[in-house]
Amino acid sequence: MKPETLNFFDKVYQVAKQIPFGRVTSYGAIAKYLGAARSARMVGYAMNGSHGKDVAAHRVVNRKGLLTGKHHFDGTNLMQQLLESEGIKVIENQIQDLDTVYWDPSEHL
Repeated sequence: MKPETLNFFDKVYQVAKQIPFGRVTSYGAIAKYLGAARSARMVGYAMNGSHGKDVAAHRVVNRKGLLTGKHHFDGTNLMQQLLESEGIKVIENQIQDLDTVYWDPSEHL
């Protein structure tokens, strides 16, 4: 990977590490906060590569609250289990009451 890509990934990790317990954000919200609004997919790639980096990747979902990254977690329902352990309700791979648990880095950082 190019150094600037790794730098972007590190910035993504810095934001993701600040998502509070019991809250979620979206790939697009992180991208927008970092000044790369059209790079939600790159944020997803960063989350896929976050294993072992002490990043709560389970707290990053798509804009509709869908657990689109769940297949990157060990175990069939690990992402959902991690979210539910934080009090977030998930039904059919979608976060319920997304407006209540949504955290926007542009508003809070």
